[in-house]
Amino acid sequence: MKKNEKLFRGPDGTSWRVEVRAPAASNAMIVFHHPGGGTSRYDRYAWLQADGAEARDVTSRLDKKKVLASLTDDTLAPLFRRSMPISTALPGPNLAAG
Repeated sequence: MKKNEKLFRGPDGTSWRVEVRAPAASNAMIVFHHPGGGTSRYDRYAWLQADGAEARDVTSRLDKKKVLASLTDDTLAPLFRRSMPISTALPGPNLAAG
């Protein structure tokens, strides 16, 4: 596990690596990395909405380390429940077809 990640045990017992990405003034992307190794096929993400004073200042940015440190199992559980796959196996439109 990387220094800028933490572990979260999902409802089925799977241990997900949690990473904070794309911090903005009032939100940050929380990425749940599946333990399946190098594949990101099962990785998921959710948006964390901040409600602190910094969230009202559009020129500020949330600090990734502080956001990660603030995440507990109680805050991660609802984020995981509403998380979405980062990628899907659905094929895109066939642009070659006329």
